[in-house]
Amino acid sequence: MPPRPGPAYPQKFPLLRLFTVAPSASLEAAPGRPISDRARERQNAMALNEYRKKRRFSVTPEPSGKASATGKPKAPALKFVIQKHRASHLHYDFRLEWKGVLLSWAVPKGPSLDPAVKRLAMQVEDHPIEYAGFEGVIPEGEYGGGAVMVWDEGTWECEQPSVDAALAKGDLKFTLHGKKLTGSWALVRTHGYGGHGGYRSYSGGGAKPSWLLIKHRDEYASADDIAALKPFSAVSGRLLADIARENGGNVEKAATGDPTATDLPAKATAKRSNRTKSKPRPRARRSRK
Repeated sequence: MPPRPGPAYPQKFPLLRLFTVAPSASLEAAPGRPISDRARERQNAMALNEYRKKRRFSVTPEPSGKASATGKPKAPALKFVIQKHRASHLHYDFRLEWKGVLLSWAVPKGPSLDPAVKRLAMQVEDHPIEYAGFEGVIPEGEYGGGAVMVWDEGTWECEQPSVDAALAKGDLKFTLHGKKLTGSWALVRTHGYGGHGGYRSYSGGGAKPSWLLIKHRDEYASADDIAALKPFSAVSGRLLADIARENGGNVEKAATGDPTATDLPAKATAKRSNRTKSKPRPRARRSRK
């Protein structure tokens, strides 16, 4: 039987094409069945190979992932990070540490605290653990060229007995302990664009599955627009334009991913103003004769 062709994206969905990779062989468990640790480790190696093939590390400051773990978490507390990325399109990269890599999804509109809002999350290649700390500028012309901000970071824990089984089922429930995002969340695989198939290897088997990022109803749920209310980096307090300016990037392009001065929250504006004020120069001491 000839292989089933991947989904053809219509022209009116250019953003979906941004997160599509060329078809290649992939390891995949049967739908609903978790894969073994050894198979997962092989998949991790394949996934990072795809990550490395897309990047020239002599040009981009992104980590190569050579120091990544060999398939098992480095510590009991698993990392998560959300990186705001102004590439050809503005999006938020949602990453969960699992078995030595960062499972990654591109969320075009960013996370929402409103349980009624379901945000599309397009699965992309796994990234090395070191990428969780990357904040800077990917040179223009390179894959994903543009400013990258660590918008939120922290740890996460699965609310189900098995992460692998939950991923295989396409329904991962988890709790975030971040600087901006907290409480219970879910990633649910869809049957729309790229949503076919089971638990994929994240290694480049055509279009990756699409998921939905959903906030569960708990004390941390809110109708507030968290992305607009807290637009600054969780590690440096900078906006995308600041990151671009300080790293030789395209400031004008990066600024299109930032709120305007009139849209910034009043407290945030005051905080940034205080942070960017130049410190008074110390008075020169007169030498005693």
